[in-house]
Amino acid sequence: MSPHRIESLARAALPEMTDDLRMLVEHETPSDNKELLTAGLAAVEAWAYERLGPPDEARRHDGGPHGDMLELLYRGTSPATVLVLCHYDTVWPAGTLAKWPFHVAEDGRASGPGVFDMKSGLMQAVWALRLLRELDLPRPAVRLFLNGDEEIGSPASRPYVERLSEDTVATLVCEAAAGPEGALKTARKGGGIFELTVDGVESHAGLDPERGASAVHALAELVPRIVALGSPELGTTVNVGVIGGGTARNVVAGQAHCGIDVRIAVPAEEERIDTALAALRPTDTRVRATLTGGWNRPPMVPGPASELLFKQAQTIAADLGWTARETSVGGASDGNFVAALGRPVLDGLGGVGDGAHARHEHVLLAHIPARTALIAGLLMACATR
Repeated sequence: MSPHRIESLARAALPEMTDDLRMLVEHETPSDNKELLTAGLAAVEAWAYERLGPPDEARRHDGGPHGDMLELLYRGTSPATVLVLCHYDTVWPAGTLAKWPFHVAEDGRASGPGVFDMKSGLMQAVWALRLLRELDLPRPAVRLFLNGDEEIGSPASRPYVERLSEDTVATLVCEAAAGPEGALKTARKGGGIFELTVDGVESHAGLDPERGASAVHALAELVPRIVALGSPELGTTVNVGVIGGGTARNVVAGQAHCGIDVRIAVPAEEERIDTALAALRPTDTRVRATLTGGWNRPPMVPGPASELLFKQAQTIAADLGWTARETSVGGASDGNFVAALGRPVLDGLGGVGDGAHARHEHVLLAHIPARTALIAGLLMACATR
């Protein structure tokens, strides 16, 4: 069956899909609020059961201090299995919804905390499977995995993502699409989060300045050296985004610190950056620098199997009358973990819009039927592998 039929049904169901999106957004799920994450996941689970029926298998995994994970398996018409990755947590703090409620503008822009990143993608994934099941079309077994700690680096869910992708023919990541054309994400940078703490010697800045060793001055010396580790030609960026220290203007500072964000496109850059950061030493030998933190996600570098998956997406999109484009982005996702293991993955299948992590976050409702049909078409294609 042509994906046109699926798109047509999705277009007819768009008001209901929009209501589902509203429900998901109106359950606030900030990454740092276990209580709200638990309530939000319960709502998502009940909704998934309503839209898809009881799964063939369901497992809930304890996230500890982070959001729990939910694994739902719906068997298909073929022995192949596809992992569909979605996260239900958002970057928005509790109470954001009160000042910024879900809203659909006259031009079809739906806005609200988390609507673009990535509750629209979650909604589309469930509806894609729903339509395939309603039409009894060829489909693989779908393992839908929902995690509540993606926005903070997936510390609890990473092992599950890696394990669940092991026996699948593909992993589809329903993160938001890129840019106004809704490009699919075939490459992502990896990321590292580091903290540099500098300990000096305090003294009175007027009476005994020579007895002190300023941690602030030492950090000011080190920051340009840190930033210089960036390599634009290799896609490596280094940003010192947070800095602080000292106790008073008339005290030679005894402590200072900075937060460092590193993004790499080339896996080999990880070792170079590690070596350079570990070698940082202030000129004043009385000052000690201590580095903590580490790498959060490896780069997502497409292999042959992932490239084939994108070509299938191109074919499906062309059948629907639009051009699927690919892009590389600086942000990371759970797809990075899968790609690093050499397994086929395609990212950016979610909503088309803009404003991830920003107050202008929104999705364009007009694109939802076509994106839902694309996900469904990819599932159909995977059923024949």
